[in-house]
Amino acid sequence: MFSNSSKYALKAVLYLAVYSSESNKILAKNISEPINVPQAYIAKLLQELSRHNIVSSTRGPNGGFYINAQNREIPLIDIVSVIDGANRLNSCLLSVQNCNNEKPCPLHSFADPFRTDLINNLKKNTIGDMAKDIESGKSFLPL
Repeated sequence: MFSNSSKYALKAVLYLAVYSSESNKILAKNISEPINVPQAYIAKLLQELSRHNIVSSTRGPNGGFYINAQNREIPLIDIVSVIDGANRLNSCLLSVQNCNNEKPCPLHSFADPFRTDLINNLKKNTIGDMAKDIESGKSFLPL
């Protein structure tokens, strides 16, 4: 359901949420290795997220990317929407054109409840919520 770009963006944002602050900005090249994503790719994703105010950034000496208090309140769905577009999560698992409740593909009936739950959880949970889970040990992100 998630593109590789969305997965990489989510990992990068969560890395920033745990390890960065306004006084500790992180360069894209320093995020690349811990999350195992090519530097140019993660830089492009972070720039796009910065343009949409999902992550914060500063140019120049002591510049880099970081997560501030406002960014922490952003729901995870916003990250996926910026990177993949709003319709990616609603697309058919089999890529059947015009798959919907009235004309379902063979997987639609058991995929649709999962998709609905996933979308609702992405809307409900914020960057800050996930960072707290990582920091408390409730979940982990291999970094």
